[in-house]
Formats: sequence, C-alpha cells, structure tokens
Amino acid sequence: MTSSPARPRVLLLVRHGESVGNVAATAAERAGAPTVDVGTRDADTPLSDLGLAQARALGDALGALGAAVRPDVVWCSPYARALATARTALDAAGLTPDLRVDERLRDRELGILDGLTRHGVRTRHPDEAERRRRLGKMYHRPPGGESWADVALRLRAALGDLGARDAGRSVLLVAHDAVVALARYVLQDLDEEQLMDVVRDGSVRNASLSRFDHDGEAWHLRTWDDVDHLTDVRVTEHDGTGDGRA
Repeated sequence: MTSSPARPRVLLLVRHGESVGNVAATAAERAGAPTVDVGTRDADTPLSDLGLAQARALGDALGALGAAVRPDVVWCSPYARALATARTALDAAGLTPDLRVDERLRDRELGILDGLTRHGVRTRHPDEAERRRRLGKMYHRPPGGESWADVALRLRAALGDLGARDAGRSVLLVAHDAVVALARYVLQDLDEEQLMDVVRDGSVRNASLSRFDHDGEAWHLRTWDDVDHLTDVRVTEHDGTGDGRA
C-alpha cells in the first residue's frame, strides 16, 4: 500500500483586506460605468484604509489562536494587497513565521477584459460576453487571460509544493477571492457544479478566515469565510469587476 502524500496539519486560507481596486470596481458597477478607475496595475493595487483595519483585526484573531493552529509559515500571493494583508496581520499578531511569496497564488488574469465592468464587457466585447455565457465561469478563458480551470491548475502545483515543504505544520495562505474558492475546490475534490454552488453563495469576504485540518488521510473543512473577528471593523464583500476579480 502506498502512503498518502505529506500534508500540512492545518491550512488557514485568507482573502486580502479590502483594496482600493475593490472600492473602485464596486463603485463603477453601481454607476453602470464601462471601466474601473484605478491608476495602478492590478499587481500594485494597495489596500484601502478599511482594508488595513481589516488586516489588523485578522492579526488579532491569528494571535489568539492556540499554539497548534497558529501559523508556522505563510504562503502569499505577490500582489501588493495580499502582501500588505499578510504583513499587517502578522505584525498585529506579534508573529514572525517565514513568509514565502509564490506567483502561483496571484489573482486570476482577465486579459482583454481587465479593467472592465460587466457593462463594459457587454458593450465593448459582446462576442466575448456571449462566449463566457456559453462556456461558463469555469472554462471561459478571455483572450490573454485565464479561466478558473487555469487558476486551479497552477494552484494544484502550489499546494503540492506547499504540502511537501511544510508537512505537519500550520500554514497560512493569503491570496484572492477566486484563489481561495478554488483552494476549496482542490482540497475537497469538488466538481464544477459544487464549486459553482459555493460561488453562488457569495464572494469570499475581505480578510475572512477559512480553516482546513488534515487527519493524515483527507482534508476536513472546519470554518469557511469566517468574519467573526471583524466585530469592530466593517465587513466587505466585493466581487470585483466582470467575473469575480478580487
């Protein structure tokens, strides 16, 4: 009998705090504007003031975790909003685990649809909007961009490396809405319909905390999209622009 691959003991999943891009995208969607007014490239978009406060509240929650759950190591997207969330939270928690930046945890790339609202996609790229409707969220790949399946592929590789490198440890992973949702898809061996059920329930909220435990055989979901630590900070749920960009 072959033994199961090594895995972390605990995997904590966090979506970054509210970003300036989240705020701009939500405002543009509500106004029916075609584009999102953000002056930075996606990778450099910073947290909003509220996002920083959410990250500090997350840090308080991490610091209050028991020794068996408190993160031994952090894996983080290279995007500015994720790194700021991780560093701010760790500072608030008084924790100094290793911080590993991995580009495979970056947000989904939207290609020609980058910076467009739903209205902008429909009016500027109607054929692409129809193709997305026909193919569905999981498999639609905008020109120059990625499908959700593409993100899942790179995430599987990252999680495999994470498991081999940090077996038996508690790992905190800080990334983006789609990445956190797809991590659940991978860890629980969900199918497309089950993933879409999760997504239809709502976007992963900013600075929320999800937890998986591994018993040596399988992953078990303990908490999902928990924001109880944001009691003194406003909870935000931004689905970004067009298709869950976060």
